[in-house]
Amino acid sequence: MYDLVIRSRRTVTPGGERPAAVAVRDGRIASLHEHAAPLESAEDVDLRDLVLLPGLVDSHVHVNEPGRTHWEGFATATRAAAAGGVTTIVDMPLNALPPTVSVAALEEKLRAAAGQCHVDVAFWGGAVPGNLADLRPLHDRGVRGFKCFMSPSGVDEFPQLTPGEIREAMAALAGFGGLLVVHAEDPALLAECAGPGYAAFLESRPAAAERSAVEQVVRLARETGARAHVLHVSSADCLGVLEAAQADGLPVTAETCPHYLTLTDGDVPDGDTAYKCCPPIRSAANRDRLWDGLARGVLSCVVTDHSPSTADLKVPDFAAAWGGVSSLQLGLRAVWTEASRRGHGLADVARWMSAAPARLAGLRRKGSIEPGKDADLVAFDPDAAEPVEARRLHHKNPVTPYQGRRLKGAVLTTWLRGRPVDGVPYGTFLLEA
Repeated sequence: MYDLVIRSRRTVTPGGERPAAVAVRDGRIASLHEHAAPLESAEDVDLRDLVLLPGLVDSHVHVNEPGRTHWEGFATATRAAAAGGVTTIVDMPLNALPPTVSVAALEEKLRAAAGQCHVDVAFWGGAVPGNLADLRPLHDRGVRGFKCFMSPSGVDEFPQLTPGEIREAMAALAGFGGLLVVHAEDPALLAECAGPGYAAFLESRPAAAERSAVEQVVRLARETGARAHVLHVSSADCLGVLEAAQADGLPVTAETCPHYLTLTDGDVPDGDTAYKCCPPIRSAANRDRLWDGLARGVLSCVVTDHSPSTADLKVPDFAAAWGGVSSLQLGLRAVWTEASRRGHGLADVARWMSAAPARLAGLRRKGSIEPGKDADLVAFDPDAAEPVEARRLHHKNPVTPYQGRRLKGAVLTTWLRGRPVDGVPYGTFLLEA
């Protein structure tokens, strides 16, 4: 007797799409069966030709609570996540006050988030100047790894690390198997933005700054043996460096984001700083090369880097506006719109947006539809299409570069550990493997 059976002729498993009946007991996938298999269960849902996806894992989300909850909070962020087919997020350590750079700060964040989460939540710690002694205690408390910046973060309370400090952090992490996740832009190659327009902003953060920083990360991984992950790769000039490192067997991985895969510098309207992010959105030719890197596995994850702010910080001046793209609810649809146009299937999307981020964050019970995993599941209509209306999104501030853009796909139901997400928060904290 099962608690729930969900049937779909298009169930996306690690082996690809196939007709299947997914049997759920006690919040986990108990077994997979033929689509029409007779099974006893308290509830039996037949999606017919709708797709059944594994719940997405977004390992790059800035929730900002406590301290900047008016930018985004756990209630709104996790509700947006569920509406977008995301059943697990990994919260970034900065933009909250205090940042998650000590166990005491993590405990404060856990108290703030308690009882508010509509999906499951894991946490990154932070690596900043002076907190080397905090890394192991944070690791032991359950953070999934440590975020650092090679260039200014944008908030004073989360300073960048020097190359020497990054080496010290990586050497420490190597001692206990920790992971460093890196915002990789070389500050020596960044410049002050010379004007309010997008062209000036793009020129101030060149592709060479990303490549130089990635080269430094690879060198330090080689020297220390530590695992490293390069965040939000926007420049395809980084791909050769990453591919060579991976061919050498170095434990270096990398991600990109929906906005780099779907938008280009030519899409940015004058003064529309909803498009501002660091590193920046680049050319159409660069976008094509990112897709190639994703297809070849050089880039393993696609995650949103949901980095919201209040609308007043998105002033129509690219030199002055807050940098961050809000897309937590839209990542699946945005990626599917472009992936399907390029000949990729939903099994590819599930690998990039669920299995790989779960593996990155060490979340062994997440990321795929197979026995033993949590029953985090999504009913998805891949053929639906409608324009984005920011006012209908669940994240706290209705600012997004996707406003008015017609995206494919619709999330119809999201199940978290076998229960439909219905507005009652029952997400848990993932502080153990």
